[in-house]
Amino acid sequence: MHRMFSLTLLSALVLAAGAVLLQPAQAQVGTRAYAPEDLRTLSVADQTRVISQEYREQSNGRALPNDQLRFYLDQVRLSRWTFSQVKNDIAKSLVGNTGPLPPSTQTIRCESNDGRQRVCNTPWRGQSILARQLSSARCTQGQTWFSAMGRVTVTQGCRAEFSATAGPGSQLVILQCESSDGRLRSCGNDVVGRAQLQRQLSKQRCIENGNFGVRNRQLWVDGGCRGVFLVRTSNGHGNHPQPGGYSVTCSSDKGRHATCAWDARRGAPMLLQQLSKEACRAGYSWGYTARTGLWVNHGCRARFGTR
Repeated sequence: MHRMFSLTLLSALVLAAGAVLLQPAQAQVGTRAYAPEDLRTLSVADQTRVISQEYREQSNGRALPNDQLRFYLDQVRLSRWTFSQVKNDIAKSLVGNTGPLPPSTQTIRCESNDGRQRVCNTPWRGQSILARQLSSARCTQGQTWFSAMGRVTVTQGCRAEFSATAGPGSQLVILQCESSDGRLRSCGNDVVGRAQLQRQLSKQRCIENGNFGVRNRQLWVDGGCRGVFLVRTSNGHGNHPQPGGYSVTCSSDKGRHATCAWDARRGAPMLLQQLSKEACRAGYSWGYTARTGLWVNHGCRARFGTR
């Protein structure tokens, strides 16, 4: 009987100690996002949960943008990012990006969920243009999205970001700009306002005012940021661009054929600087026609500009 009482007492003491030890941990889980350094040991759902929670904690309750979440999940899966790397990148992404976009580059997101039609009011009074497609379903003006004065309508699964049309004497231009070998690089001419990242091409995350931005009327990238950007240009000459200063970097990643945005009003491009080890030869690994635009192939990566 004495032995049974001792065992019962010992079990009670162990359970009580366990409860005391577990209590702080349980309280911590409610206030901080804890995860193993190797996030690949978690399911995608748990990765999403802890990354989203870490973002809320660092941003004072704001929700993690879907495109940024997708970026982190890809980095964990493809680049084996640790939880510390994700936390540090969240901190960097929040620096200098808390204010609203100026009207010239402000965007709104409008999404057709489950294929249903949705009408979104815009903060600008005029028409809108497609700034960035977010859905796998194609967003085609007049078919899956429509613009009217002060509103945008999307349907059939189109999800995208929209911005105001360019005002008189300005235009919206797509620029591909790359910081090769981590070096500072400037692209475009007569760029005003802020640049919007449309597609990231580098493993290094592109962060506005961290490793890309607008300065001296040019788009700049640094520290390994490579991406495709939407910028607004204004040269004081209506829709007629000034000669010189305009250049585009075009890359054939993994030797594949690629096309890059080129302002046709600039005329035919010329090769300014080869950036790849593979030779860039006109007609073979790069070229331009009014129908197909600027293209590269067979591993050519180069900067093209005006004559």
